[in-house]
Formats: sequence, structure tokens, C-alpha cells
Amino acid sequence: MRRKDRELTDPADLLYVLENADVCRLALSDGNVPYLVTMNFGLKHEKNLVLYFHCAPDGRKIDILKRNNLACFGADVDHEHFLSENGTSCGCSMKFKSVVGMGRVSFVTERAEKQEALEAIMRHYTQMTTPVFEEEKINRTTILKLDVEQMSGKIRP
Repeated sequence: MRRKDRELTDPADLLYVLENADVCRLALSDGNVPYLVTMNFGLKHEKNLVLYFHCAPDGRKIDILKRNNLACFGADVDHEHFLSENGTSCGCSMKFKSVVGMGRVSFVTERAEKQEALEAIMRHYTQMTTPVFEEEKINRTTILKLDVEQMSGKIRP
């Protein structure tokens, strides 16, 4: 990162962004064509950080991931527009915190991990700690698991 004074380095700060983000953007590569999709997600951070996404069983992102499972992700929070007396040519700026990372995506097929992933997604958006899912819905839901290999963050104060 060019501006070291704006780098988020504390793992707690990086997790804060993910834990408070409404959506996560997943960037994929379809050959030499980029593909970006905004998704709902959940996370688990025990030994390693894992992001879970749920989606339909087919479509462009599924096709891409079957060919190339390397993905980049990004999320941001704490947006605030403000007028700036200096530092920008237009006098406007924006505060935010963001994370960007990468990892490999796999398809979750085991029922127990699918349940765990859906619970993580529900916890991210609600106060439900043990949601109940119908077996049929668990079976037909595709769960993507991104094992985070690297991540960095930025703060724009």
C-alpha cells in the first residue's frame, strides 16, 4: 500500500470491516475477462478466516469458479461524505474503512458444513444464533467457501 498511514494492520480492525459490511464483492476471472458480483455473506474466524456465500446452483459465477477458483473479495464500511478545506481539488471527500483480500473458493457439499455456513450467514445479518433450515432448502442451496489467504485494509479518515 502506497499510503502506509492509511493502512489497517490490526486483525481486529480488518475483522471489524467484514463483521459490519452489508455485502461482500467477489471478483472472479473468466479467462482474461473480470467478473464482479455483490453477495450476501457470513464469516468464520477460528484458526483461519473463511467467508461463506450462498447462491443458486448454476449461473455465470458457478461456471467461472469451476474453471478458476481463485477469487478476490472486498468490503467497506463507515462511509461519510464531507467537505474538505484542503487535500482535494473539488473540496469534497469521503471517509471509509475497507478490506481487500484473496483466496480460493470451494463448493461446500457436506450437510453439516452447509448448515454451519448458513448459520454464519444468518448471524451476520440477524441476531439468530441457531436458525432452523428446512432440509430441502439446505440440499438445494449452493454454498461457496472462500478460504482467505491474504487480506489488507485501508482507512480514509
